[in-house]
Amino acid sequence: MFFVETIEVAGLGNRSYLAGGGRTAVAVDPPRDADLVIAAAARRGVRIAHVVETHVHNDYVSGGLELARLTGAVYLVPEGVRVRFPHTPARDGDSVTVDAGAGLTLRAMATPGHTPHHTSYVLEEAGRAVSVFTGGSLLIGTVGRPDLVEPRLTERLARAQHASAHRLAAELPDATEVLPTHGFGSFCSSGQAAGDSTTIGRERAANDALTLDADSFVAGLLAGLDDIPAYYAHMAPLNAAGPAPVDLTPPAVADPEEIAARLDAGEWVVDLRNRVAFAEGHVAGSFNFEAEGKLATYLAWLVPWGRPVTLLAESPAQLADAQRELARVGIDRPAAAATGGPAAWLRPGEEPASFPRATFADLAERHPDDGIVVLDVRRDSERAGGHVEGSVHIPVHLLHRRLGEVPAGEVWVHCAGGMRAAIAASLLDAAGRRVVAVDDAFESAEKAGLPVRTV
Repeated sequence: MFFVETIEVAGLGNRSYLAGGGRTAVAVDPPRDADLVIAAAARRGVRIAHVVETHVHNDYVSGGLELARLTGAVYLVPEGVRVRFPHTPARDGDSVTVDAGAGLTLRAMATPGHTPHHTSYVLEEAGRAVSVFTGGSLLIGTVGRPDLVEPRLTERLARAQHASAHRLAAELPDATEVLPTHGFGSFCSSGQAAGDSTTIGRERAANDALTLDADSFVAGLLAGLDDIPAYYAHMAPLNAAGPAPVDLTPPAVADPEEIAARLDAGEWVVDLRNRVAFAEGHVAGSFNFEAEGKLATYLAWLVPWGRPVTLLAESPAQLADAQRELARVGIDRPAAAATGGPAAWLRPGEEPASFPRATFADLAERHPDDGIVVLDVRRDSERAGGHVEGSVHIPVHLLHRRLGEVPAGEVWVHCAGGMRAAIAASLLDAAGRRVVAVDDAFESAEKAGLPVRTV
């Protein structure tokens, strides 16, 4: 008997895995906070004997090195990858024993495409393939994007993705479970997963990488590539160098004077509360990145890398969860933090700042009045599917550097659902602009009578 346990890293849209038998196990693509994997192994009463990486990750800091150090596990990294720490190279065809009593082995299979040295791992029980950990190769209904390494390699890697998908399909039985790391909201995926699980057989029937010829597949893949989060540029170098152990001890407590001083110094003060609470009252100059949203992705994308970050949370639990999530993308130690609400964060005599929220129906009653600016902060690919006529377009990840391009007037800012509009509204509010956050699904725009155009 064997098990495969999924360790969700939902904020980043990734999954890690622990697989094994009754005594020993292997960890695949572990997150920075490796204690999650250790806890999973402890619950099952197994020892982690191997830690494997499918590739050097671009979207998060790996916990593999620390997990191997803490457990004494053999650390497998794809052959050819240049890393600056001791490891065992995983060569195509290499096999290791995961659990001898259960007849479990893990076989490395070279599947370049997402990165040049990407490697998948086939879990075999008594010589029969039961699962394959595909990392950023074959995903659910799509593949990992090939443009994260070097622009000159993108087309070559796209073709390699096609070849790797066909190798997996040719060499593995249809019933083999496909267990990818990316594809659940990660920007490492070239598309989003259309389900929660899959097999080689299902992908053979539905995945473009397996149903289209190489030229058609590559053309479609390259045409559909989206923006790359700015923080990705820092992840692979951190992973290649060997990440330092993560420190999740509580940060220093900031009182109102320190919060004000950090704002005056140009540091980022980030309010983690939900967007409704933030709009109703917040520390002037602070930014709103909801803890329940894609906190790590968007904060790491927008904040100037290395800029000190102070976190404001409604509770110690919310603060601890946010600190853990941010450590996964290399924002290791908040400069300071405070919990509670604006009453505890403002100096005596200060009043909280606020701005209104609205729906697309509210906007339809005003648009196109003089003095109203409609700001669309969705990505280019989203706007191509339809936009409010006359709206200004600046994606949220570029807005903090392009605030001066927003025309004069009251700014009604929207995205696809409200979360990114809240981030953008907080940036505009901190810059002294009059802003209204449209907290509504974009599908409601046309229903509300707003003119929506696709060109």
